[in-house]
Amino acid sequence: MSQTRKKTSSEGETKPQTSSVNKFLRGSKAESRKENNDLKTTDSQPSNWIQKTAPSETVALLPFLPDLEELDISWNDFVGGTLHSITQQMHLVSKLKILRLGSCRLTTDDVQALGEALEMIPELEELNLSWNSKVGGNLPLILQKFQKGSKIQMLKLVDCTLTSEDGTFLGQLLPMLQSLEVLDLSINRDIGGSLNSIAQGLKSTSNLKVLKLHSCGLSQKSVKILDAAFRYLAELRKLDLSCNKDLGGGFEDSSAQLVMLKHLQVLDLHQCSLTADDVMSLTFALLAWKGAWKQESPSSMLGRWLVCAQVIPLLSNLQELDLSANKKMGNSSENLLSRLRFLPALKSLVINNCALESETFTALAETSVHLSALEVFNLSWNKCVGGNLKLLLETLKLSMSLRVLRLSSCSLVTEDVVLLASVIQMGHLAKLRKLDLSYNDSICDAGWTMFCQNVRFLKELIELDISLRPSNFRDCGQWFRHLLCAVIKLPQITEIGMKRWILPASQEEELECFDQDKKRSIHFDHGGFQ
Repeated sequence: MSQTRKKTSSEGETKPQTSSVNKFLRGSKAESRKENNDLKTTDSQPSNWIQKTAPSETVALLPFLPDLEELDISWNDFVGGTLHSITQQMHLVSKLKILRLGSCRLTTDDVQALGEALEMIPELEELNLSWNSKVGGNLPLILQKFQKGSKIQMLKLVDCTLTSEDGTFLGQLLPMLQSLEVLDLSINRDIGGSLNSIAQGLKSTSNLKVLKLHSCGLSQKSVKILDAAFRYLAELRKLDLSCNKDLGGGFEDSSAQLVMLKHLQVLDLHQCSLTADDVMSLTFALLAWKGAWKQESPSSMLGRWLVCAQVIPLLSNLQELDLSANKKMGNSSENLLSRLRFLPALKSLVINNCALESETFTALAETSVHLSALEVFNLSWNKCVGGNLKLLLETLKLSMSLRVLRLSSCSLVTEDVVLLASVIQMGHLAKLRKLDLSYNDSICDAGWTMFCQNVRFLKELIELDISLRPSNFRDCGQWFRHLLCAVIKLPQITEIGMKRWILPASQEEELECFDQDKKRSIHFDHGGFQ
């Protein structure tokens, strides 16, 4: 029980609000099935008992909680098939504002019972039915009671096996949900066929702040359909179209309305098979040029416009941009990357696995100096970084806000890691919390020694990963002792990834002594002992 209710806003902030008895959370709720699976065998029986008794306990308690505002029984498999016993009591908690039933293995009967019960909780603001496959094909049974004037603000239906018919129904329902702020339909691969209906409904949701269509089977045509709806979504803060591999080529002539999203803070387009023409269109969507425009030969999209005047950022509030796993960007994103300097609020830039070439990396390095608010910088799986980290020297020196730096599988050489060590030694990167240098197998022991001698200056570091590739095993050098000495001076570190580094017997003893003497909860994930 809690005397304070924390209402999660669409932007991830929590605001405490005073109330009487208002919150009921099952103790068996886990953040993921993985956490459940990681429990020790000795704990499995009590946890199992809690899950089995969750529905009956909930039913018994509801009559005593008339002011209940939040009910979360997610990740309880045994709710499936018994939900009707809970929904029959819903009239006793008519003030309920948040209902979460994620991953409860709901049956068709559960779904029908829920639909009938929702009419009894008119104050409902958040409904989460994610990871329940029986929701698919039965969405009208659940949401048919929603009427115009509904107070629902957050609707999450992730991985619910929604059908095209469900999507059509949802599109017709959206105009009734005038308070809707968050809509997450991710991992429903069949709703792409009903996108016309959904987009038409979105035109009536002017308060929408978060739209997630991750892995929804979207196509090139989908971009044009959504583009027509964007002009009505002026309050949108987050747009996720990621992992729609057939989207590539759709932005070429259909990103004009993206500029209408003046308040957009997060744009996620990773793994969308973006083409060179997509990248050029996105460049003009992010930024406009005030002045004279002259059209060149239409056969050359990359050189379509000559611009004579100043740059005007259209999405000036953009804070997070994820373009990762779009390999065709490698030789065509120079214009886009060089103009990111005009997005002053950018905090997270993720462009890993984009097959960047030397020219595009140079453009990125030159523009990153101007991104003073940058907190997350992910360049992993771009081989061109190797031997060229010096191009980022000024950025690393000036990045006072950087919290996460990922350079995994970048073909880094000893010279690169020595450079990084010198930057750290000079007191730069002091705010860094996560550093990923894994899968860079060409760094010699001398380079690792230099790095480990200086990593102690990263006082806020929590995670460090220097793992080797799966195909490579190496003995730890003398640098391991320097690493242990550095860890003593890192008060917050909890995780050190050293996969496939093999510890000789002498270093095994040092590690065991370290664990015993320091009484620190630090996980060394290494390749084993020999």
